[in-house]
Amino acid sequence: MKKFMDADFLLETGTAQRLYHDHAAKMPIYDYHCHLPVREIADDKRYDNLGEMWLGGDHYKWRAMRTNGVHEEYCTGNTPWREKFQKWAETVPQTVRNPLYHWTHLELQRYFGVVSLLCPSTADEIYSTCSAQLRSPEFSARNLMRKMNVKLVCTTDDPADSLECHQQIAADGFEIKVLPTFRPDKAMNLSDSNLWKKYIQTLENASGIRINGFTSLIEAVELRHAFFHSVGCRLSDHGVSYVPAADASCTELDAIFKKAMTGGPVSLEEREKFEAVFLYEAGRMNHSRGWAQQFHVGVFRNTNSRLFAKLGPDTGFDSIADYRHGSGFVRLFDRLDHTNQLAKTILYNSNPCDNELLATMTGNYQDGSCPGKIQFGSGWWFLDQKDGIQKQLNTLSSLGLLSRFIGMLTDSRSFLSYPRHEYFRRILCNLIGADVENGEIPNDMDLLGPMVENICFNNAKSYFGIELH
Repeated sequence: MKKFMDADFLLETGTAQRLYHDHAAKMPIYDYHCHLPVREIADDKRYDNLGEMWLGGDHYKWRAMRTNGVHEEYCTGNTPWREKFQKWAETVPQTVRNPLYHWTHLELQRYFGVVSLLCPSTADEIYSTCSAQLRSPEFSARNLMRKMNVKLVCTTDDPADSLECHQQIAADGFEIKVLPTFRPDKAMNLSDSNLWKKYIQTLENASGIRINGFTSLIEAVELRHAFFHSVGCRLSDHGVSYVPAADASCTELDAIFKKAMTGGPVSLEEREKFEAVFLYEAGRMNHSRGWAQQFHVGVFRNTNSRLFAKLGPDTGFDSIADYRHGSGFVRLFDRLDHTNQLAKTILYNSNPCDNELLATMTGNYQDGSCPGKIQFGSGWWFLDQKDGIQKQLNTLSSLGLLSRFIGMLTDSRSFLSYPRHEYFRRILCNLIGADVENGEIPNDMDLLGPMVENICFNNAKSYFGIELH
């Protein structure tokens, strides 16, 4: 029987162990999509305790705690951090076979050197030990990134953001590249006209453009796109339920714009037209500046209206959605490709039923301009766990080129989430190692070792073309 989470954790064969220890483990981290709070990087924040660090904004943990019968005051309420941590310690033993059990103990080991299992009886010692380390300069936000050998981080940012924190970080000469990602979702989301109208005012102030129709909206977004580029941004991100298969004339778009601005009800058909054309215009911008674009699709967001009204978004009330994505992606990508304006593109799905759809979609628009121009992205959100990662890797291997994959990302708000890259790398090496041991692929380390290193780091570095320090 193997010991829990030893050096060969998740590595079932000798080949897997060699691939991981000799190749994957040494590679730096290229974290091209995350939600880290950039202000905390700019300030090089130090954290008071492990409760704050772990539970301050982690809706994965909140969902597990609620499911374990923990009251909301210990998740998002004003209860002291030590009490919240105790409730998390009571929950952790109940998360066996959930990725949270692995992530929790990987983080304790890799950052703090704690090998004890977190449970009620160990909570006090672990909390004290880790909190003391967090309060030291060696565990500041920037040093946590250094500790994990991170080379680049791309945060997720609204077009109206001043990016002053990114500029401050660059001026400081911080050796880890921290760049913004352009996420214009709020500019096209007409599901709540009142919120959208408020956002248009924010965008007007940021761009200096009077927005009085669809054309001027795109002009304002374009100005902010150019500003983001000047600060080093090279990626956009679009978090949409699905890409609509729709189109509209300028007259229709202006009519929809005016209806939303006056508070009139905007129909689903009108919202889809507005969003589809907006995504097309954003795609043209991305191509014009040589950016990559990301699409995150397939989530029912904020499904608990009672708690959404109380707590807001990103608090743990989302689920996998069963939308149909094919026709919308085909329409958007074909239109952009037809005029040679389709940027490098990464597709992420939340529903595993869409794996084969998106994996085959990528093959439709490869054009030989670069390896893997259109990417089937890593397992996202509900799929960034062992089973989901394996399914994504197997689907990509069967229907595309695993060797050209740009690998893992954290998609996290926590500076303690970088062991997710290790988790992914172990799973990757285990899959390849099993194929070698089964005689399905050759036992050729000169072939497989560099391939693993490329998937872990080199492919992403080449794909995005961002110069590192």
